[in-house]
Parts: sequence; structure tokens; C-alpha cells
Amino acid sequence: MKAVFWLSIIGILYTYVGYPSVIWMIAWLRPRPWTVKAISPSVSIVLAVYDGAALLPRKIKHLLRLDYPNIKEIIIVSDGSTDGTAEQLARQHHPLLTNIILNEHGGKAVALNAGVARASADVILFVDIRPEIAPGAIQHLVSNFADPKVGCAAGELHLRKEGQDASSAAVSGIYWRYEEWIRRCESICGSPVGVYGGFYAIRRELAAPQPAGIILDDMFLPLSIIRRGYRSVLDPRACVYDTWPTRIKDEFHRKVRTLAGNFQLFHLAPWTLTPLNPVLFQLVSHKLMRLIAPYLLVLLFVSSLALSRGSLICAAFAALQVIVWTAAIAGLRNTIPILHRVAAPASALLVLNAAAVVGLCRFLFTRGPLWKIWTSNGPITRAIIPETEESASPEWIASAAENNRV
Repeated sequence: MKAVFWLSIIGILYTYVGYPSVIWMIAWLRPRPWTVKAISPSVSIVLAVYDGAALLPRKIKHLLRLDYPNIKEIIIVSDGSTDGTAEQLARQHHPLLTNIILNEHGGKAVALNAGVARASADVILFVDIRPEIAPGAIQHLVSNFADPKVGCAAGELHLRKEGQDASSAAVSGIYWRYEEWIRRCESICGSPVGVYGGFYAIRRELAAPQPAGIILDDMFLPLSIIRRGYRSVLDPRACVYDTWPTRIKDEFHRKVRTLAGNFQLFHLAPWTLTPLNPVLFQLVSHKLMRLIAPYLLVLLFVSSLALSRGSLICAAFAALQVIVWTAAIAGLRNTIPILHRVAAPASALLVLNAAAVVGLCRFLFTRGPLWKIWTSNGPITRAIIPETEESASPEWIASAAENNRV
């Protein structure tokens, strides 16, 4: 039981403190700079949409107003939409727009594969329907391809917090800054194991067909490119803006899908957990250990409780865990402002670890395609889109994000 206690502590500390510290030191001591120059390769924008009729008009207007001078085409793929998305696309007439209508809903990977097959530019830029691309972001992003060893470049997501409860704000604030910092360190000394899927670009000749049904294209494609000897990098100058769910229960569902996608990735691309993966150390430390952490937390609690009578240290750990998890649960169940805010970090940690457990269950027991868990939590409702782009406030974007789940 003592071995379980100490191994649990070591595993948890390594996951949340040790690996971030190690990768920061490597980035500081052994950085691997890459060439960045103002180049203007042709760009094909690929957007996969499922039931996005409420957001699509504004998104098309946004894409057509982008300031990058060498956008060759904007390819929008309707993935078996049933809400009028296909009809909206059919009414769009612009030289840059190319519409692909898939009759059956096959998941994002199928839609992206269709878009990539049609793309003809030097660089393929993947975007999602919600994020807003900042002025100059595409130019900054493609400047990284001046280095011939860079095969994938990703921007940096800035999250709006308007309307979020304290726990959800902790996830999109403290946790997301922590996550982005780790990714930047990985990029400085090599390659991050994943990128933000709403705004990243790859060289077209490196595009690999994705397994049908895979959820995490933003891990599979970069890792496939890294496997071929190229780098994946992050450019914090290339900014996009988005809003995550305002309620912690919706954030929980989002994390369940993402973490289930991690298990699916290991299943569909088992080479990612072998020496064939040049960033195996980062993947195990950054992703796999996060999936193991919930069970280490349980083992730590059980072992510290069992040893508490004969060890002051174990008793202290047991008491600390009772206090932290009680505060976390109280923060989720009560809306008392002070309690909710103080307990928010613990609540966020509890939700993220619970999502890892539920994500494994979803991966193991979901019948049919795993990507369908995105809409399995309830019916998809429609948001009312503002009449003008200027009237699309952050509060409206947050509401649309929750209501449409696109």
C-alpha cells in the first residue's frame, strides 16, 4: 500500500507539474528555431459543416473578407446536413467558393477528406465554423512554411469568457493557458503532439487521408506529418477567437468527446504509441498520463486513507483530498458566488478527470461511430443568427456555440 501511495503521488506530480517543467527546461536549454519569412503561398481553406445553417452566412462573409492576398479557394463541405445548410451553400455564388454536398452524415474526417481531395493550393488551411480569424493571422501562419522542414503550423486560440460560470471560466482560463504554454514549449524544442483544430495549416503534399470516423484530426494529421520527418509548430502571432461553453456541464460533454477521441486515436493509429512516433515521449507524458491521472487520484485517496492511522503524511493527504473534492462538488452543485469562485479550480480539475473516465467508457461501449457522441447528449436546437456581422456579440456567439454544437 505504501508503494501504491508513493507511485500515485509521483505519477500525479509528473503529469501536472513534472512533465511541464521538463519540457520547459528542454525548450529553454535546447531550443530548435525555425525560419520564418514573409511568403505568400496559395491557400485552400477547408471548412467542414454539419447543420450549421445558423452560423454559415456570417462565416462565409467572414472568410470572404479575410486579408490574406493569395487565397485560391474556399471549400465548404456539408456533411449530410439536414437543416438547410446544403440549400444555403447552393445559393452562394462567388469565384472563391467551392461547395461539396455529402448526402450522408459521415463525420468530420470524411468531410475533411473530401475537401482535401478537392484542394489545389500550396497550403491547406483548416478552419471551424465558430472561430473568428484575426487580421494578419493567415499571413503569420503561412510564414512558418518558409522553413522547408515545417509541415504543419497552427495558430493560438484566445477564448472569450463572457457569460461563463466560474468552473467553466477556470477551464477556459487557467487550464487553457496552462495547456497552451505546454504546447508552446513543445513547439520551441520540437513539435507539439496536437494543435487547435479550428485554425491550422499543412503543406498540401503532406495531407494524409484520415481514417473514417476519427475525431481528432488535429492530432492525427500533425502526428502523421511529424512521422514523415517534418515539424509541427505553433505561432502565437496567428490568433483566432472563440467562445467555449458557458456552463460546466456543456464543457464536460466537450471534454468527454475529446478524451474519447484520444483513446480512438491510439486504436486507429497504434503507431502513435511506438518508436515510429518521433514525439512518443511528449505524447505519453502530455496525453496518455492525463488519461491515467483519474485512476492515480483514486489510488492516492484509497492508499492515503488506508495508511492514515500510522502516518501523519498520509493522514494529511487524506484530509486534503476530502477537503478539495468536497469543495469541488460543492462548487458544482451550488451557485453561491464566493463558494463557486473559490472552488472553481478544484471543480474544473474534477470535471476534467471525470471526463477522462467517461471518455473511456464512451470509447469502449458506444455503438456505431464514435463521433456521434457529439450530438448524443440531447437534441440540437437552432440559434437565431444576427442580421449583421456587427450585431454578433460575444454573448450571441456563446449561445450559438452551445445551441449548435458545430
